[in-house]
Amino acid sequence: QVQFVESGGGLVQPGGSLRLSCAASGFTFSRSGMSWYRQAPGKEREVVATIFSSGSTSYMDSVKGRFTIYRDNAKNTVYLQMNSLQLEDTAVYYCKPVPAFGSWGQGTQVTVSS
Repeated sequence: QVQFVESGGGLVQPGGSLRLSCAASGFTFSRSGMSWYRQAPGKEREVVATIFSSGSTSYMDSVKGRFTIYRDNAKNTVYLQMNSLQLEDTAVYYCKPVPAFGSWGQGTQVTVSS
């Protein structure tokens, strides 16, 4: 069964940092690209960052230079290091493979507030 378990969210002040983790199971993780998504209240879910099986990465413009996506294939886990967090980064964060399949996990809430 394909499963994604996101963790690491929390409440942080603007300018702070968080590291999110997504533990995946039920498929060949090392052969799959992985994306982090986020959904803010009242907004559509959007792709934040992607890491391909080759290790290459891509980011949405608003997080370039602040967020870093990386993976540990031995642990079937993808991470999102988020630095210089801004109010607009407040959202529930999710992960999924590329191309997307499986049900959404429960996500992890990131709240940036002073």
